[in-house]
Amino acid sequence: MKTTFKALMIIGSLSLLSCGSSPEATSSDAQTESANVNQATVVGQSGVKDETSAPNIVQVAVGSKDHTTLVTAVKAAELVDALSNAGPFTVFAPTNAAFDKLPAGTVDGLLKPEKKADLASILEYHTYVGALKTDYMQDGQEYEMVNGGKVKITKEGDKTFVNGSEVVASISTSNGMIHVINDVLLPK
Repeated sequence: MKTTFKALMIIGSLSLLSCGSSPEATSSDAQTESANVNQATVVGQSGVKDETSAPNIVQVAVGSKDHTTLVTAVKAAELVDALSNAGPFTVFAPTNAAFDKLPAGTVDGLLKPEKKADLASILEYHTYVGALKTDYMQDGQEYEMVNGGKVKITKEGDKTFVNGSEVVASISTSNGMIHVINDVLLPK
């Protein structure tokens, strides 16, 4: 008798639940939920708001008045989300003055939508997957960068150079390291 009573209760509960929603409402709810999920995935890692953690590579670069050209390039190449991920990454970050050393019109040309792949390749040549501190870099070491090209490290006393460009500052971030350089590294 108790088993029959429990079975009737379960069937009754299911009947009440199914009466409250029509197929149209269920379909509409599913579409709304799907739209909300799609909106959330469009934002990407860079859209995550976190006021308590240390800033990541992109956030540090955005806050630097000396790296506005680099930030513009990272946005144009659509690499903001990639560089906002957990990493760790090491970015050799050219200053605005480094970009100014390039032939006139080079930066403007690379920022055009049809040059996005070329721009991304150049920026990926500045990015290593892993956290590299200058203390651990040795003279003559080579590192394979994200685009597949290699950079060479040289040491002169306390100074560290990447492809001949001096690392003038190093900044630790929540997802890796930024090494400020005064030249744009061009893939070979």
